[in-house]
Amino acid sequence: MADLLIELFSEEIPARMQAGACEALKKRMTDGLVEAGLTYASAQAFATPRRLALAVEALSDHSPTTREERRGPKLGAPEKAVEGFLRSTGLALEDLEVRDDKKGQVYMAVLTHAGRPAADIVAEVLEDVIRHFPWPKSMRWGAGSLRWVRPLHSILCILSDESGAQVVPLEVDGIVSGDVTRGHRFMAPEPFSVANYEDYAAKLKRAHVILDPEERAQHIWNDARQMAFAQGLDLVEDKGLLAEVAGLVEWPVVLLGRIDDAFLGLPPEVLQTSMKEHQKFFSLRDPESGQITGFVTVANRETRDNGATILAGNQKVLAARLSDAKFFWDNDLRVVSHVGLEGMGAGLADVTFHNKLGSQADRVERIAALAREIAPLVGAEPALAEQAARVVKADLRSEMVGEFPELQGLMGSYYARAAGLPDDVARACVEHYQPLGPSDAVPSAPVSVAVALADKIDTLTGFWAIDEKPTGSKDPFALRRAALGVIRLVLGNGESIKLEDVLFSSDNTITLQLEENATIGSPVSLRKAYASAFGIPDHELRSIENEQVTKRMHAAGFSRVQDWLLSLIQEGLENPDNEVRRSLRRVADLLAFFHDRLKVHLRDQGIRHDVIDACLAMPGNDDLTLLVKRAEALSTFLKTEDGENLLQGFKRANNILTQAEAKDGVEYSFGPDPKLAETPEETALFTALDAAEATIAPAMAKEDFAQAMAAMAALRAPIDAFFDAVQINTDNQILRRNRLNLLHRIRATCLQVADLTRVEG
Repeated sequence: MADLLIELFSEEIPARMQAGACEALKKRMTDGLVEAGLTYASAQAFATPRRLALAVEALSDHSPTTREERRGPKLGAPEKAVEGFLRSTGLALEDLEVRDDKKGQVYMAVLTHAGRPAADIVAEVLEDVIRHFPWPKSMRWGAGSLRWVRPLHSILCILSDESGAQVVPLEVDGIVSGDVTRGHRFMAPEPFSVANYEDYAAKLKRAHVILDPEERAQHIWNDARQMAFAQGLDLVEDKGLLAEVAGLVEWPVVLLGRIDDAFLGLPPEVLQTSMKEHQKFFSLRDPESGQITGFVTVANRETRDNGATILAGNQKVLAARLSDAKFFWDNDLRVVSHVGLEGMGAGLADVTFHNKLGSQADRVERIAALAREIAPLVGAEPALAEQAARVVKADLRSEMVGEFPELQGLMGSYYARAAGLPDDVARACVEHYQPLGPSDAVPSAPVSVAVALADKIDTLTGFWAIDEKPTGSKDPFALRRAALGVIRLVLGNGESIKLEDVLFSSDNTITLQLEENATIGSPVSLRKAYASAFGIPDHELRSIENEQVTKRMHAAGFSRVQDWLLSLIQEGLENPDNEVRRSLRRVADLLAFFHDRLKVHLRDQGIRHDVIDACLAMPGNDDLTLLVKRAEALSTFLKTEDGENLLQGFKRANNILTQAEAKDGVEYSFGPDPKLAETPEETALFTALDAAEATIAPAMAKEDFAQAMAAMAALRAPIDAFFDAVQINTDNQILRRNRLNLLHRIRATCLQVADLTRVEG
């Protein structure tokens, strides 16, 4: 057994590529060694800005000798077939064995593959890894053909055991392997040789190189926290920045600086973002005021003046950067003071959201209308929700967001407060983007929820309207994330929303706007169909208040706009060229997409797919909160003994009933007569069903699924006893028909709660 040490020494590797390069080096080398027949105990990969290293422990000295048997042609086969087999094996005819086979005697070649020394295998695998390394970007230099992320200077490759170290002979594009490396570029540039991994890591540290990136990160964090604490400041945590900075230095030296008073009036997030993006500085916060007042920078070397010159240079550059940020901030505030936040967003008309979905201004109009409609459903003031929706995208036209796009929404909240807008509007500016991912917070302020839902639903219905839906793993517009955001907003706030109605309204708004803008069209527009259905001139339709339309719909006896319109169309009013029907199909397809995302969300919470399907099959499945309550209650119920047994009883009743109806060609759905009950068990089942039905229907009306499940659980024992004591398919046809009708009653009672036919087992 020997230990393998590899180092690939180059010019500076970008920090963002180092972690992936470590994994690639480790996986490709170890996979190649194992495929060649070697074994090893463990492997570790490391990266610094100038080197990739791999340490493999207890690598076997040789690959094993293997024996392979290869079946050839039959005895007496054509000569050319035999010659081809001999060429493929490299053997002569006399080297072949003759063995008995099911169909006669055949030639058999026995090939022995001798083991190879580990050094030969390591050299072969490492050369292949270097030549085909998966860098995201690579370059060629000089006259060579090798591609590497930056010019590769040296290859260290040694095998070491108790007897000493052996250099693995290897040459790649003129670079010859050895046992020599270098330390820090400035503090210890002289080359030195190493004997094994322990010697390598120790000598590197003496040469001012910390090999392990996690150790460098921990060193930076500890020093920065201690220095901040000494100044009475808090270090703002940023794990991503910490990992990046650890990839920029081999010998981290932490320095602390102060921000000039001229810039302390900037929002903390602006200071933090500017320092992070431009300078890779950590932020220091005053715990009392919450203001960012200082920074931490990390140098790559020690200096005689303890970093004073480095810090002075960094502060000079930082002042220039923050001067730009202050200029943007002051200009944006000036615009807001003159024309207001909505005026700042006027330029959104010139910003294309999507070439088929119009401008950002078009989108703002749609979101505002939808937010006003959603607001009462989530407890928000409609006018306030509409006002918020009209300004939440305005900061996209600000100079600050133009420089720092990641501050969109957040800057809008600052500008909204500067414009004197209500606090709920300012909160909505930043919160309407949430949740951005599975771990992101879900806003709870009603106005924020209304605008966030409108924003995400408009995105989904818009791309559905132009048939740009996710396919397979491709989702360029992040529509799955938008759907999950809607789900989390609804469930996280316990909102009961008829999603189908909201989707239909949004789809209609988009269709009308796109037709008006002539980006899509149809022979007879949906707007004209509405105008005809409402019995008013086409040009007046858009001025009609929603309340008036709603009153006319209710007066006609309908609670949903789509049902009313279809009724009007069917009564012979102007045919809208099926545009309404196409809208309904799009909404149904989008609702199915929501259900698919909800299935994933609930499966992550331990609810089985068949339980979800059983609840999705019930009416009202567009109310996601109601749907989840039902699924959770059913899942809990089916985990109990009563639930398992009742499910089996239901399936037995359903199977017998289904078979009888198919055989007899009739439907046994008439009320069974308790007077025809012959046994106590049959009578008890009638009584139990009466009690269950009296409880389940009111419980379902109140959405009390736990009570409904408890009522179902009470049916378990009577159903079990009924099947044990009663023969369903008796010769007496009157009794048989009555008992089949009783089975139908069992099925109908259970199906009030969920479609148990979809539950497995």
